[in-house]
Amino acid sequence: MSINVMQLIQSALTDGVVRQLAARFGLPPDATQKVLATTGPALVAGLMQKGATLDGARSLFATMLSPEVNGHIAEQLPQLLGSTGGMSQLETTGRSLLERVLDRRVDALSDEVAGQTGVPAHAAHAMTGIVGATMLGILKKHFLEGKGNVGQLPTLLGHQLPIIAPYLNDRAMGALGLSGLGAFTGNILGQLKAVSASLDHTAAVKPVAEAMSSVRVPADAVVRAEPRSHKWLWWLLAAIAALLAFLFLRGCHNETASEPAGNDTAASAVAASAPAAASADVVASAPVAASADATASAPVAASAMAASEVQQPAAAPAPTKDSQLTFKVNAAGKPAITAVVGSEAEQKQLLDALTRRLGAGQFDADISVNADVKPADWLSHLDDLLPLMATPGAEVKIDGPHIELSGSAADAKLGWLDKLKSLFGASYQIGAFNVEQAVANATENFRGAIKNLLTPDSSCAAADVVKVLNLQVINFASASAHVPVSAVEDLNQSAQVLQACAKNGKSAKLEGAGYSDNVGGQQSNLQLSKKRAEAVRLYLVKMGVPADSLVAQGYGDVRPVQSNDTASGRFANRRIEFVSQQ
Repeated sequence: MSINVMQLIQSALTDGVVRQLAARFGLPPDATQKVLATTGPALVAGLMQKGATLDGARSLFATMLSPEVNGHIAEQLPQLLGSTGGMSQLETTGRSLLERVLDRRVDALSDEVAGQTGVPAHAAHAMTGIVGATMLGILKKHFLEGKGNVGQLPTLLGHQLPIIAPYLNDRAMGALGLSGLGAFTGNILGQLKAVSASLDHTAAVKPVAEAMSSVRVPADAVVRAEPRSHKWLWWLLAAIAALLAFLFLRGCHNETASEPAGNDTAASAVAASAPAAASADVVASAPVAASADATASAPVAASAMAASEVQQPAAAPAPTKDSQLTFKVNAAGKPAITAVVGSEAEQKQLLDALTRRLGAGQFDADISVNADVKPADWLSHLDDLLPLMATPGAEVKIDGPHIELSGSAADAKLGWLDKLKSLFGASYQIGAFNVEQAVANATENFRGAIKNLLTPDSSCAAADVVKVLNLQVINFASASAHVPVSAVEDLNQSAQVLQACAKNGKSAKLEGAGYSDNVGGQQSNLQLSKKRAEAVRLYLVKMGVPADSLVAQGYGDVRPVQSNDTASGRFANRRIEFVSQQ
């Protein structure tokens, strides 16, 4: 089933097709060819990543064979591109299919292609869709004609790596939401192999009679031979099987009487058992007199199977968590840095870079290693971040491809937001923390969820109630324990739920636990968190919630849910958290 996907794409995108596209977008043919040559390998890499999980491979295969994919697109491209409507439909369909198989919008990739090739973004967007539709159509035709199955898809994709690797780069990979090029090329083949081993490889081939019906054998090519007796062969094979069984049993006896031979013995048993197992299969149809010999060789086959299973360890699961970097710079310009990376090599790389640029003793660092963390792509941009790490008051949080600025880093006058957007590129989402927006987002989530608790047949289970109540944000003013106006409507709806449960005899016993960030003294934070928790309790009781169903307690700055090094972390830590008392 192996093919060169890039070669087939290029054969479909002929010189004539390239000239058609160039004329449509007002570009030179060589610039158009450059876009196509940059887009194709990146999209194949995206398909490889999709096929590197069981669900992903099945989803990709189903989409590839769906009616929306045109299996004859290679032959029809010149006609489709001959009209504005045909090209527009091709582009739209291609982009839609790509977003389905890649689980993301493809704008980031086409923007990156536009940046690397210098063509206008609209042309790169259109050609990305066209290349995607062509690639999926070619794959569909190949699998239909070859009657392939989903189990063959990961292997086919793995064969493309040496073909596309020379044309990939970190920026294109990042635009697809993939790890850096080195991590991708180092891990993807193992992941695809593991998926292929777990999928059904039953070939959808034609029945033998049907497959042979088209074969014509000339009459004079058939030589009719007289039947010959092969009884001597059966007896020879039976004798060989008996000898092998005897040797095997004697070996087992010797092993029992001596010290264990370790791995060497296991390897020798595997080597010796292979021919014996083959003999057993043949002797099974021999005369009854040989059946005992065949049976004697059965342990050999079982031993081979067991050893084979031991020698094939399961593939390690792919990392699932994003790497993280958070830092806060004090007034003297000394940063406190916290990070989680996936390997000791990345840990050393980060520490070496910090020491080299900031100087030993000029920073505080807590860098941990977690094998379940994806490669830290932001390490390649560390030099761009180091000047910010020396800016007093700067606060930065990186969570995978997401970067959040706060403190002086978010000061528009310093311009760090625009600088980082330019330096990191479109594969990263970079923004400044905004309290009002965070409150608005939390309010929207809470009101959407609490609707389910306001229906007549809603659940009053404490776990369900607590889960929804903790979505609301009560954003107290600094040093204040007065319930803010922004939280009144949410608390009113919370009171309605708790009242309804009490009326139905299903009152939820809850604690309202107050927490603070780490700004200020520990004792003052403890007292303030108690006052805020009591203020929320009193408000709910005032709105009709049974007083004996609620208690209030303050815990100060303990149990932070996020780092206090950023504004968003401190915002999350300043919270009222409802806890079931049942």
